[in-house]
Amino acid sequence: MSDVEVHGPIDYVLLEFTGNKLTGRAAEEVVSLVDRGIVQVYDVMVVGKNTDGTVYGVDLAEATGEAGSFAALGGARSGILADDDLAEAANAMRPGTLAALIVYENTWAIPFIAAALESGGELVAGGRIPAEDVMEALDALESMESTS
Repeated sequence: MSDVEVHGPIDYVLLEFTGNKLTGRAAEEVVSLVDRGIVQVYDVMVVGKNTDGTVYGVDLAEATGEAGSFAALGGARSGILADDDLAEAANAMRPGTLAALIVYENTWAIPFIAAALESGGELVAGGRIPAEDVMEALDALESMESTS
């Protein structure tokens, strides 16, 4: 198994921001995750959707203002994201918003995956529960416990 390159799971997120809510904090946290070796960013694409529905991509090398906060991630271009991904991301967006599409590897999982593979383990299923669903479920449980 040692001659096989092991990777962690690859995820993507599309973070949509309206108005002046893009403060740079999300980009700072992604950079922090990279610096701590928790994730490796493969691709970042910033997409805008005007109120009339027209879509535009933001060149992170030239980005200023709201999109400029993701400029530190501008060098992340593995080729996993293609131009058609910009259109697909825009379809999920509301008019008048700006979004960051980020593809990243969960590098924290590499030692776990390597150990599982070396032990003869095989991934047979996986999935992701959106953070909003988890927070909603925990809030509901907390509400039920407080009324008991």
